[in-house]
Amino acid sequence: MSASIRDYIQLHFIIILWGFTAILGLLIYVPPLELVFYRTFLAAFGLLIIIRYRKLPLKVSRKYLIRFLGTGFIIAAHWILFFGSARVSNASVCLAGMATTSFWTSLIEPLVNRRQIKLLEVFFGLIVIAGLYLIFHFEFNHALGLLLALASAILASVFTVINSRFTHSHNHHTISFYEMAGASLLSGLIIPFYYLLTSGNIAQIGIPSISDWGYLLILAIACTVYPFTVSIELMKRISAFIVNLSINMEPVYGIILAYLIFGEKERMNSGFYLGTLVILFSVILYPLIRVWTNKNKIKKDRYRLPTQ
Repeated sequence: MSASIRDYIQLHFIIILWGFTAILGLLIYVPPLELVFYRTFLAAFGLLIIIRYRKLPLKVSRKYLIRFLGTGFIIAAHWILFFGSARVSNASVCLAGMATTSFWTSLIEPLVNRRQIKLLEVFFGLIVIAGLYLIFHFEFNHALGLLLALASAILASVFTVINSRFTHSHNHHTISFYEMAGASLLSGLIIPFYYLLTSGNIAQIGIPSISDWGYLLILAIACTVYPFTVSIELMKRISAFIVNLSINMEPVYGIILAYLIFGEKERMNSGFYLGTLVILFSVILYPLIRVWTNKNKIKKDRYRLPTQ
């Protein structure tokens, strides 16, 4: 099996794990803000153990420390919105909104990397938006959940593009550790202020039950530490846009898993599934067009006469 095929198989495996994240967010009876804090704290602790065990580099310059922690703040905001979306709607709506990540990446990645916007990427991003319109049109009662998921998708595209620039200078475990630490720090600082401003009672902070701790460990290790570090490593060889376009498969994996676990609660109307199919159309067609255009380019280069 070639390295590129292995990379794509590994990418889709971690997307399946991410698809399970929204489900775990519904199984854990802790508010989204505390959920993100516990998740990222456990993930940072697990990464620190891995780094020490493998004797990986942990020290970074002050410049990169600030950048890694700042990216962690963005990740924290992304996950708070993500779990909030699942709570006010359901896992299916949350995952469908997250499928717009590739569209936002098609606009953000060129700006960050200072290259021209590729019209093909924008076109397929707009197809995703068309699919999202179908979902929104037929599922207006889930509007708040969809809007939160859209905001979460924008933040996901931002930190994915940022991480694609970090991968060439630092170890992916080191990057993940500081980002998880930053996410844990921000969410931990927000929690007491949030309850003081909303209810004036810090005692309302959510404390996980025994079953919650079990799900949190799965969430932190299987759905955070492993997929997050692997995705950063894969971005050394796969562009941020391709990663986020592939992540559009997350709703499919997640919706199937959600229906198997929650049953009728996750059943949506035909418009929702039609919109989801439109989104998946972009996921399947874009790589095929890329392969076809690359083959044509190779053929043209092969038969082009050398310049004198």
